Amino acid sequence: MGCDGGTIPKRDELVRTKRKRERADRSVQLAAKWRSCAISTAKLVEPVVSCELGRLYNKDAVIEYLLDRESTPNGSLCAHIRSLKDVVTLRLTVKSDFNDKKPEIDGQYIDEHDSMYVCPVVGVEMNGKYKFCYIRSCGCVVSERALKEVKSDVCHKCNKEYAAEDVIVINGSDEEVKELENRMNERRLKAKESKKSRKRKATEVEVTDGSQQTSATDIPSTSSSSAASASAPKTSKPVDKSSKDYSVAKDPMVSETYKSLFTSHKSAKNRPTAHWVTFNPCYN
Repeated sequence: MGCDGGTIPKRDELVRTKRKRERADRSVQLAAKWRSCAISTAKLVEPVVSCELGRLYNKDAVIEYLLDRESTPNGSLCAHIRSLKDVVTLRLTVKSDFNDKKPEIDGQYIDEHDSMYVCPVVGVEMNGKYKFCYIRSCGCVVSERALKEVKSDVCHKCNKEYAAEDVIVINGSDEEVKELENRMNERRLKAKESKKSRKRKATEVEVTDGSQQTSATDIPSTSSSSAASASAPKTSKPVDKSSKDYSVAKDPMVSETYKSLFTSHKSAKNRPTAHWVTFNPCYN
């Protein structure tokens, strides 16, 4: 039956078992999330920005995506970004003794959890082992542990006030991302409604100002029309111009401008005349 040489087979050599499904290394996934841009998968380089769902991006990659959305490979991850107003520039704290050099000797140990950024309060590294958050109002990045241990309504880094809704979890779980998405939709809906109400109020103010101006202009117009009617000459019977006693100066139907052309008008009578020595009929 074989086994003459003393070979002892193992169970896995005799019995075929179902292979386990291959799983990605969790450390590699964490390194990709916390060190790479979510759009371009390139290394994170400052300025680093984050959206309302807590994903990390290079600002250059976001600008390129906004300029050309169709050719972006991972455009579905950032479809909620409409403009640069939807992202916040992060204020990161750089680790003082961080060394980003490659190993000089083959087989040298590499610490994959070594991060370039740390929490400014507690000092833990931002490598995925600990939860980190950023504040939308100022962009400062701190660990969740620091927010829990030092409870305050003021940012621990810049001393700026913030609300609980301004805290965004970076690279959170699926449930946390879902919650952040609901908060983002509610925030955008409130902003849209407030914008509509401001526009409505502005139009109402313009309408009221316009009505006041029209009412103010109507008052002097009525007074001026009454004054014009009072100063208008009273109509009388037409004068017979063919009669010998007709005079332009006495005709009520003729305007004062036309009467001033004749010597019988009062302006011509009061006009100063030249002396007989200096009188010149060509000019006077």
